[in-house]
This record gives sequence, structure tokens and C-alpha cells, in this order.
Amino acid sequence: MFAVLKTGGKQYRVKSGDVLRVEKLAADAGEKVQFNEILMVGATVGTPFVSGAAVQAEVLDQIKGDKVIHFVKRRRKHSSKRTKGHRQQLTMLRVTDILEKGGDNSGVKAAVGAGSVSVTEAAPKKAPAKKAAAPKAEAPKAEAPAGADDLKKLSGVGPALEKKLLAAGVTTFAQIAAWTEADIAEFDEKLSFKGRIEREGWVEQAKELAGK
Repeated sequence: MFAVLKTGGKQYRVKSGDVLRVEKLAADAGEKVQFNEILMVGATVGTPFVSGAAVQAEVLDQIKGDKVIHFVKRRRKHSSKRTKGHRQQLTMLRVTDILEKGGDNSGVKAAVGAGSVSVTEAAPKKAPAKKAAAPKAEAPKAEAPAGADDLKKLSGVGPALEKKLLAAGVTTFAQIAAWTEADIAEFDEKLSFKGRIEREGWVEQAKELAGK
């Protein structure tokens, strides 16, 4: 008796005792596996598979097929070519039994591809309940201390730059008016002003605003 089974996207006509190579199966050498996608058994043709039919086989070894060379060349102005070798992973097995009926109750491990997962593994896992997100703490706003000048009167200074200056401890025009070249270079680098202090003339403006 012969059967036609399907595995790895290919069809194989087999009979008991045949040794064949198929796409790699998730099984070790010595294990017994069963193919349940049977297209034909003897004169019985499936629609598409024969109900209850199965082919059982013993895994002999896990091997690699012959090397296949894959060559690609692109004919363009900037041409390129690439050569790549590939050896397909295969499973060698020997057919032991062909069952016309009762294959669904045989208890033999089903033959599945190495990249496949069982039904239980494929079932989506219940996602853990998400914890309620704790309210984000708002960052404390940099408020001008008592007696501080309105630094936004300086050319080019808006709320964002004023906030940087206050955070750096600069609160009055008198402080800026007293800056030396070294102070200007330090604040320019520390606060990433990118030359704005000299370009906008903050020191001269601060002297006027401070009444010096």
C-alpha cells in the first residue's frame, strides 16, 4: 500500500520502508512521528485529506542538503553582484506504518516543522492587567525670587531664557552688568546661549536698566 503525504509545502508518495528526506521537523533522531495530512491512501483520494489516515515514520537523522549557490548581478551604472551559498536543513526518516484509519487516535507525536509551534504555544497569552499609571509629578516652575528684575526686558530674552538665567542664580540686571569676559564665556557655554550674550549686548543693556 502506498500513500501521498504533504509536509513542508511538498508532496511525497511513500510506502512502508521508504527512506526520504523532508523539510526539517521538530524531532530528534530515534523519535517516531506521524504525518496527518494525507492526500491519498491506496485508491482513496482525500478532499483534500483522507479522514483518519496517517503515515508514521522514525526519524533517522537531522542533516543538511547539498549547497545551493545563489548569484545576483545588477546591471546598472553602479553595478553590483553578490554570491551566497545555502544548505537547506532536512530530516531523514524511514516510513514504518501507513494507516488508512485511526490515525487521529494513535497517540504518536505529530510531525511539525522546526519553525512551527504547538496549538497551546500558539494560543495568545493573556496580557497581565495594566497597573493604573501614577499621575506624573509636575516639575516645579522656576519662579523669580523676591526682588528679582524682569530679565525679559533684555533683548532676545523670553520666558525660556529667563528660566535658564534664574536657575543659574542670575536674578538682577546688576549681576549681568558686572559680568566680565570670563563670566560671559562661562554662562555662554553653561547655558548654551551660543554667543547670544555679546550678540544682543546684554551687559550694556543691563547697565542701562540697572541705572549704572
